[in-house]
Amino acid sequence: MEHDRIEKQVLLKAPLERVWRAISDSRRFGAWFGMEVEGGFVAGTRVRAKIRPTQVDAAVAEMQKPYDGVAFDLWIERVEPMRCFAFRWHPGVPESDVPLPDEERTLVVFELEQKPDGVLLTITESGFERIPLARRADTFAGNDGGWTHQLDLVVKYLSLETDG
Repeated sequence: MEHDRIEKQVLLKAPLERVWRAISDSRRFGAWFGMEVEGGFVAGTRVRAKIRPTQVDAAVAEMQKPYDGVAFDLWIERVEPMRCFAFRWHPGVPESDVPLPDEERTLVVFELEQKPDGVLLTITESGFERIPLARRADTFAGNDGGWTHQLDLVVKYLSLETDG
């Protein structure tokens, strides 16, 4: 299917432990991604989040600013230390406060693989076939571009982040 799966990769020049913390610690994740998460990422739970402009890139923060405070949920699927973090969500920015059906959630998976020269991060979002056809292409295109920005943001975050 043409608009069902997005996959992005980046080789990160940081220790595996730091990369893992950047994607699995909800506070750190929110700092680079551009969200404020209420609670931690625990498999089998749902957490509430709000869009908050990223703290690592002024240009991307400016793009996120119109959506500051928009709330959404993340359903945490998997937390496999140093290997995989996955959640489900409703992709795109909600156009109203009307809840979207559960069956329209996509799956986002962050996979880590240690390489000789860094950590390969693969981000995959799948399940766009669940989105109604009228919204699918726009949602896919928006998220495809969004994940490209997110790769840049995690690289910047890791270059700025200290172990503290």
